[in-house]
Amino acid sequence: MAATDERDFSGDELAQLYDNRFDSAELEGKRVLWEALCRGFFDRYVGAEDTVLDLAAGTCEFTNAIRARRKIAVDLNPDTPKFTDAEVVIAPSDDMAAIGDGTIDVVFTSNFFEHMPDKRALLRTLDECRRVLRPGGRLLVLMPNLRYVGARYWDYFDHHLPLTHHSLVEGLELGGFTPREVIPRFLPYTVKDSPVKVRPSFVRAYLGLRPVWRLLGKQMFVVAEKPAA
Repeated sequence: MAATDERDFSGDELAQLYDNRFDSAELEGKRVLWEALCRGFFDRYVGAEDTVLDLAAGTCEFTNAIRARRKIAVDLNPDTPKFTDAEVVIAPSDDMAAIGDGTIDVVFTSNFFEHMPDKRALLRTLDECRRVLRPGGRLLVLMPNLRYVGARYWDYFDHHLPLTHHSLVEGLELGGFTPREVIPRFLPYTVKDSPVKVRPSFVRAYLGLRPVWRLLGKQMFVVAEKPAA
């Protein structure tokens, strides 16, 4: 994930930014990580017949790993189609005009909201997510939690918007969503520069040891729902 949708960067700049950020070994680690995360955790939020939208899909690890009838990757990076065989929509997060109203069962976004230039931009994105979701559809948000990441939040050039689980919940409510599940400390911050090679067995063990989340978790996970009526 870790893709951006900011209008501050051109498509070419986005491609360069992410080409430079992760080397081939780290990209392979991300692929292994997301395959294990989907099987061990995220599959429970997505039905086999669902239509899933991966917002700011980046190199499409979630898109490729999740099991769903239809998968749509949305990003501004023109390189995105290189990473998946799923449908790709090159569009900003607040103007996904190619996607119809109420046609999506689940919107998933990982490590994206911190890239938004400001909270008004986030609210526009939430409005667009609410538009494309069917009534009762889910928005799944995984992102760094400023409360636990601290100053490392600013280690990336394209991080702008700092949020905690409390401020994210307030924003989701303001954007017309009903928060259903909040995990303040879920995953570690990043696999970049990790001294340990990502292995499925490690991921499965981590997911099964919830007390460890309270020690190592720096990213939050929030599930919100579009009201049914």
